Amino acid sequence: MCGVFGVRSTERDVARLTYFGLFALQHRGQESAGIAVSERGRVTALREMGLVPQVFDEEKLAALPGEVAIGHTRYSTTGGAYWSNAQPLVHHGAVRTVALGHNGNLVDPTPLRDELRADRVRLDTTSDTEVIAALLGRDPAPLPDAVAATMRRLEGAYSVVAIADGVLVAFRDPLGVRPLTLGRIGDDWVVASETCALDLVGAEVVRDVLPGEVVWVDEEGCHAAQAVPQGRTAACIFEHVYFARPDSSLGGTGVHAARVRMGERLAEEAPADADLVMPIPDSGTPAAVGYAKRSGIPYEEGLIKNRYVGRTFIEPDQELRRQGIRLKFNPLDEIAGRRLVIVDDSIVRGNTMRQLVQMLSEAGAAEVHVRISSPPVVSPCFYGIDMADEAELAAAHRSVEEMREHVAATSLHYLSLDGMQWATGLPEESVCRACFTRSYPTRVPDERLAAKHRFEPTVAHS
Repeated sequence: MCGVFGVRSTERDVARLTYFGLFALQHRGQESAGIAVSERGRVTALREMGLVPQVFDEEKLAALPGEVAIGHTRYSTTGGAYWSNAQPLVHHGAVRTVALGHNGNLVDPTPLRDELRADRVRLDTTSDTEVIAALLGRDPAPLPDAVAATMRRLEGAYSVVAIADGVLVAFRDPLGVRPLTLGRIGDDWVVASETCALDLVGAEVVRDVLPGEVVWVDEEGCHAAQAVPQGRTAACIFEHVYFARPDSSLGGTGVHAARVRMGERLAEEAPADADLVMPIPDSGTPAAVGYAKRSGIPYEEGLIKNRYVGRTFIEPDQELRRQGIRLKFNPLDEIAGRRLVIVDDSIVRGNTMRQLVQMLSEAGAAEVHVRISSPPVVSPCFYGIDMADEAELAAAHRSVEEMREHVAATSLHYLSLDGMQWATGLPEESVCRACFTRSYPTRVPDERLAAKHRFEPTVAHS
């Protein structure tokens, strides 16, 4: 998924602003974080594995002066979780040096990688992001034209922030798969994956970067051009279901409100005779609120989540691994003897839900009714969500009843496709629902050719 942020200002501390922007986008990627700055055209970048506060401190931010900054939090889809693939990447091209951060995934970058290598362009990483930077770095055209030419070569999802020629650049694929929003603080321009990042740094939301649009900010101000014609859009509907932060707005729709509506519709479609509604925190909380509101069943917290296990460098020993889900959740005594409706946003592999149902039953729950605020996930994503391949997707080749047996629930129901669409308030033709429907907005590669580690060397990484 990844989070991207960019700012240009001659008066503000752009590295510090970017740090806080990334802090708000931490949910979009926890593998690595980085910031690149340009000071009078000279680019400096710092990137490391880990969370934003693990990577940066006062001393490191102080070493990043400049008037332009971009930042990135990484969640890997093409290229593994190695330092070499951390972003922003800095590519020294024949024409210009480019620092670039990318949210999304190119459908098939192999021909472009082969072309660049044939032209003796050095590629140091296995990330498809470097392909974008390399195309831009070798194009002799003026920067906006070079960006447009690069965009015309790309297929797939890309919301990009970059620094080139001392200019802040942002551009988005013509389908608009991943979010990208433009804002301003006074006279200074800011761009971010989500509106929550603009809120945190005190920026006013101006508008979304349009699908197929390039925006660039230089000493003369903010400029924009439609680089690639916009046809049908295909904004990722899973952003509304899970990935975006609840306090963000996507395409003019408040994410939290949409998720509450998903829960309300789910209560209409799949009622349950139960004593309480409880969320799987935090992803299921808004939909559980909506389910309780519409059903009239009391809402209670039944699971306490340890919010510090999302990123750990310490492997649990065998006994702790056996405890499994308890590293993340622990049930409250109040669930004993109660008939529960547990609400979550999705089931992907099914392992977590099966362990949760077992844990709740062992804690004394009389019944466990599972309600999911999206349809069954039946197909992998090629646009930036690191979902399992189809063979590992629990619902891909199981009926709903077989899924109920798989997770050992008293009952199991999913929100309908129409119900999910209604809750977002977006037209069906404006979104990508491929993970639920197997209907993709672009051509897609054979799954084996789209493997995450396909460009990795066979030797082990240190």
